[in-house]
Amino acid sequence: MKKSTLIILAVVAVVVVWAIGGYNGLVSADEKVSEQWANVETTYQRRADLIPNLVNTVKGYASHEQETLQAVTDARTRATSITIDPSTATAEDMERYMAAQQEVGSALGRLIAVSESYPELKANQNFLELQSQLEGTENRISTERKRYNELVKEFNVKCRRFPMNLLAGIFGFDLKTMFEAQDGAENAPVVEF
Repeated sequence: MKKSTLIILAVVAVVVVWAIGGYNGLVSADEKVSEQWANVETTYQRRADLIPNLVNTVKGYASHEQETLQAVTDARTRATSITIDPSTATAEDMERYMAAQQEVGSALGRLIAVSESYPELKANQNFLELQSQLEGTENRISTERKRYNELVKEFNVKCRRFPMNLLAGIFGFDLKTMFEAQDGAENAPVVEF
């Protein structure tokens, strides 16, 4: 074989090995993002699962607070009806998802505020435990969203850097959408009793 043919074959082999490694790296990063999104959804589902117990506990003490109880139930229903595929989610999809989740948080805040009017409810062990679990779940949601954003950042950086951006474009790896703060999130909520 000619020396030039061997050089060309060696260069092609290096490019093929690089492309395979790059593609596999993109697949791994994409799967990490998908896995973390599943963790985010699982944590939101945990919150959604706690809500009926909390509502029923409050309902026993505050039956005339039907409007607040119904708002929590309705917000939960809307939030659990929205599903997102992180590989195809647009900024608008994420915004819609976050708005539904924020609505649940606001409704829960109103529900907790209602409990302030019922001293016997505030002292109820079941209510206190549910409230504690809900607080822990809200912390988990924040943690999982932060981890999701970190993995999305790593994936997006990998997809945008040269020469990996060429492979990402060839194989259809699109940038992922991060969680962003909702409009007005910088303002503290007003709780009135």
